[in-house]
Formats: sequence, structure tokens, C-alpha cells
Amino acid sequence: MTNLKFLFSFFLLFTTLLSSAQVQTFGGTIIDERTERAVEELELTVEHLGTHKKYVTETNDEGKFSFKQLPVGKYQLVITDRDYIKAPFNFEATETHKPNLDFAVSLKVSWMMNWGDAFGKEHYWSHLMSKIILAIYFACLVLVLFYSILQLSLAVAYVKNKRKQKTQPDVKPIYNAETTPKVTVQLPMFNELYVADRIIEQAAQFDYPKDKLQIQVLDDSTDETKDVIAKKVAEIAARGINIQHVHRTDRTGYKAGALDAAMDQVEGDFIAIFDADFVPESDFLIRTMPYFQDDNVGVVQTRWGHINKDYSLLTELQAFGLNGHFAIEQGGRTASGHFINFNGTGGIWRKTCIEDAGGWEHDTLTEDLDLSYRAQLKGWRFQYLEDVIAPAELPITMSALKSQQHRWMKGGAECFIKMRKRIIRTKGVKFGDRIHAMSHLFNSSVFIFILMISLLSLPILHIKDSFSDLNYVIQYGVIFLISTIFLMYYYWNSYRDRTENTLKSFFKFVVRFFTFLMVSMGLALNNTVAVLEGYLGIKSSFVRTPKFNINVKSEFKGNKYDKKSLSIINIGEGILFVLFLFTAVNRAIYGDLGMVPFHLMLAFGYGLVFFHSIKELRTQN
Repeated sequence: MTNLKFLFSFFLLFTTLLSSAQVQTFGGTIIDERTERAVEELELTVEHLGTHKKYVTETNDEGKFSFKQLPVGKYQLVITDRDYIKAPFNFEATETHKPNLDFAVSLKVSWMMNWGDAFGKEHYWSHLMSKIILAIYFACLVLVLFYSILQLSLAVAYVKNKRKQKTQPDVKPIYNAETTPKVTVQLPMFNELYVADRIIEQAAQFDYPKDKLQIQVLDDSTDETKDVIAKKVAEIAARGINIQHVHRTDRTGYKAGALDAAMDQVEGDFIAIFDADFVPESDFLIRTMPYFQDDNVGVVQTRWGHINKDYSLLTELQAFGLNGHFAIEQGGRTASGHFINFNGTGGIWRKTCIEDAGGWEHDTLTEDLDLSYRAQLKGWRFQYLEDVIAPAELPITMSALKSQQHRWMKGGAECFIKMRKRIIRTKGVKFGDRIHAMSHLFNSSVFIFILMISLLSLPILHIKDSFSDLNYVIQYGVIFLISTIFLMYYYWNSYRDRTENTLKSFFKFVVRFFTFLMVSMGLALNNTVAVLEGYLGIKSSFVRTPKFNINVKSEFKGNKYDKKSLSIINIGEGILFVLFLFTAVNRAIYGDLGMVPFHLMLAFGYGLVFFHSIKELRTQN
């Protein structure tokens, strides 16, 4: 009996040893699920679930691996490489089954976040940096949303006021030639060879009592423009019109300096100002001067028209944007009783208002905005006339547009630094007026936030790939979509006032709006540099926008004032175009579509700005 038990035990042991001796060779191929390429030198381990013995191997340059001469049985496979991740999985190898272990792996973190181990945690510092990036990104989104909400409130106020006017039309003051006061028309110029004659002639055509009209041509020109002006002024004076040519050889203060220097020669109690590219109608003064019958009105500002709007896509987009400002922003602020601004031209000042506010100062590039706020904080009221149009020329080249945008954005930032404390501290100003005033002066900074959102969206894609616990924050990108909808409402109400309110018109508007939005994004780098210069107090000369005096492309023969050169900003715009286009295409290929539309819009915007600039450089050369 004992021998029988021994034989039985021996048989079981022999069977077990024989079973253990049965071995298999198995393996597979590993690919990266994003690139769909083989993963080289990836370490992986299998563990026998019976004996708990572990076997380690790694992939070759073709992504292939194999485990040789392993006992049959049940196993668990684990990726032990620190760069890749895949959930462990079980499989079984038998005498008749040789498992094929082809599978895909994903990066544990992207290459951008694959650093910063500390305190026993992988990627500790890169995870912390990711949180900081997301916080800044979210803050920029909120600030853009705040800006769009304020613009939305102006659009709502504008629409309500329009409806009110339909039921309760405004009672307009009546013009009386006998009682109307004397007006001085000032025409500030600097090397305006192509348009000097035109604006002087237009001013001479004003239908206003000649004994109550004075024209001052404030000429800072350093080229043959001064001779053209002198000849034209002499011609106008020979008609019996009161006109003077005030020429300065010292251009201190630029436009503001010229306006200030001429104040002691002003004969009128009111001063109308027109830049050289404007073509005001002959009844301009008749339609605007009656509003000064209210002694509290210090400024009457009119809406800008666009004599060359149809010249190109560039001018059409500028007209689109300016119409938004002159309809909704100026109209909405007026309807709500908030501060507005004199736009530098196409308006009239009461002389005593200028003097009471402290006169023209030239410590900012936007002397018009600066004086506007100083005057309104003194209690003067501004009147905006949307129905009175002052036609003007739009810049027809990208370089001219960027130069104009740089001056406006930098000047706005300079005015914010100069006026912010005064706005907060001045007594008697309503809280809502303070908020809108601060927003108005600060709104050029929105380009900083747009640029930051754009640039931060690139590492955010890598954060999304790397840290699943932070993915929930990315959903707040919908804030940008909400901001866009608010801005669409803002521009739709300015657009439909100038077109038929039809479905076809709406679809045309949608195309125009998104094109405008993309080009605005493409100008973000140029405008951000300008805003930062303004905040940092970096001074620069007043670079006036070149005027062309052409309405169709066939008339363009060049412009000696529109000098172009390749700048670091041009190069930056080209780099951003390539970067955002590559990212959009790359993410689209791999099916990660979340930010693809945004990056395509950025690529289009920067591409249009960059290639327009390069094309103009080639044409010039």
C-alpha cells in the first residue's frame, strides 16, 4: 500500500515537471496609436500568474518583441517603459495556442510635459506648470468674455434706442444762418501730397456764411506738399474765403502740437477738424452746428463714411469693423449716457471746452481720446450724430493698416495709463460710466489676451494628452465660443442697418464676420506689441497713415510715403501661420478635432496678414 502511494506521488510530480517543461515562444508588434509607427526600445514585462516569475524584453527598431522558451500558462503583460502607457492585460499560452500580442500604446505624457520628477512623483513640476498655464488661459478667456459682455450691453442699448426712435423720433435743433456762431475749420497735415488739394477744396465748399467761417491749414510738411498747399490756399483766398496757411518747421507734438500751436489764431468759437483723407459734404456744418445750442455740449462727433470701401477685401473688412464702432459703440454709449470719444476728425469742438479741459496735450499718440476724457470728466457732454456722415479714405495696403492700428492701439494704452486714476477718483461719475470708461480705454488690451489664448492653446493640447485629471478644465474653452456669439450680435446690428434684413444678407454677414475675426486675430501680434509699448512707456513718433486718393485698383501707381521693410513682426506672423496650420492639420489627421477650427482661423488670419505684407514688399522692390 505504501509503495502504491509513493508511485502515485511520483507520477504527479513527474507530470507536473513534464508540464512545466512544455514551453512556448510568443511575441508581437507594438505601435504608437497616434503616429501609427513602430515603437522602438520599449520595455515590457510578462508575469506567470502561477509561479509569479517575471520575464522582461524590449522591442526592436521595427517595434517587434518576443518572449522565448516560456512555460505554458496564464500571464499578465505590463508596459514598464516610463514614456508609454497601456492597461495591463492577461493572456494564456497553451501547447496548441501561441498568442499574437500585437497592440498599440499611447504616450504616458507628451514630449512637452515629459520632465519634472520630484517628491517621488513622476512629472511633478510639469504637472504644476500645466496648472499654471491653464489658470492663465482661463483668466484670458474670462477677460475676453468680460469685454464681449460689455460690447453686448452696448448693442442691446443701441437696439433699444433704435426702437424708441421709431416711436418717438428725436426733435432736431433748427439751423439759423443769422444766429449760427463763427466756426474755424482746422486741416492738420504732414506730407499729404496726394490729398492736400482735395480736402482744402472740400472745406472751401462748405455751405456756411462766409463771414462766420475761417479755414486753417495746419501744415507740418517737409516736402513739396507745403508748396502745393500754399498754392491752393492762395487760390481759395482769392475767392474771398477766410483761409490761412499755418506752416511749422518744428514738428513738436505732431498733430496735437499743431492743433495746440494754432489755438491763439483761432477766430471761431467752435473748431471743426478734418484729417487730410476726409471729404466732408458741403452741408456738414449746417447739420452739426445747431446741436451746440445746448451750452453743455462740448463736442459733436459724426459717423465716418468710406469712399473706397469696395477697393479690396482689406478695405471691406475695415469698413465692417469701423461700422461696428460708429454704430454700436458710439451709438450704444450715447444711448446709455456713457462717455464717448471724439474720433480725431469728422467732428466739432467748442473752443471753451478745449480750454477748460486743459487744451491739446501730446504725451499720447491718441490726443483725441485723451482730450475727450478730460473734457467729459469736467462735465462736458458729447453729442454723437450717427445720421451725419463724414466720408473718408480707408488704408489700401496692409502696411498702412498695420501702421494705423499700431498708433491707435498704443495710444489707447497710453491713455489708459494716463487717465485710469482720474476716472476712478473723479466725483460725480456714475459707477456704470466708470466701468465702461475703463473698459473703453483698456479695450486695446484684448489683443494681448487673444494672442495669449492662441499661444497657450498649443501647450494645452499637450496637457490634454498628458494629464487626464486636468482635462476637465479644457471644457471651459466654450467661453471663447460664447464671446464670439456676443460679438456676432454686436456686429450684426451694425451690419443690418446698412443692408437689407434678409436671410441672404445674414449668410453674407456670417462670412464677413468670421473673415473679419480671423484677420483681427492675424493682427494680434502687431497690436500686442503696440499695446505693450504703450503700457511700458516706450515713446515713438506719430506715424501718420499714408493717403492714396484712389478708389479702384487700376488707379494705383504707388505711394512714396508708404515705405515697407521686412520687420521682426512680419517674420513672427509667418512663423505663427506655419505653426498654427501645422497643428491644425496634425490634430485633424489624428482625429483630435477640438481646437482644429480655432487653429485654422488663426492660420488663415496670420497667413493673410503675412502674405499681404510680403506681396507688398515684392511689389515695392
